[in-house]
Amino acid sequence: MGGVIVVGVDSSETASKAAECARDLAVALGASLHVVTAFESERAEVIGRGTDQIVISEADSAERVAKKLAGSAGQALDVTFSAARGKPAEALIKEATRLDAAMIVVGNRRMRGIGRVLGSVANSVAHNAPCDVYIANTYDD
Repeated sequence: MGGVIVVGVDSSETASKAAECARDLAVALGASLHVVTAFESERAEVIGRGTDQIVISEADSAERVAKKLAGSAGQALDVTFSAARGKPAEALIKEATRLDAAMIVVGNRRMRGIGRVLGSVANSVAHNAPCDVYIANTYDD
């Protein structure tokens, strides 16, 4: 297959499981892996005083999460990462389109119970993706 597999992550355990699944798929299919974290605004927080200040933005936080998960994928795999502005499903679709991805991997969080009524990232991605979508089972039961 080759190509690029895009996976969406946040700091949740279910996102880690989806990332592991995407990593395994990329290795098995000879694809590269692109880890994406979405952020919705450019809000920033200033920490410190005077010249000892650092600015932490949501984009920076999103990139750190993606980089950490990309780093856990191992050396035998070509892994890239990015933080993308927008709601999670929109950001994943935008990145998949930009990279001409072969597949998007998402977790099945919020696809049970009331989450089905409220909607889920997986559902939105599955209906709007420009490529194949793999919905990883991230539930423990």
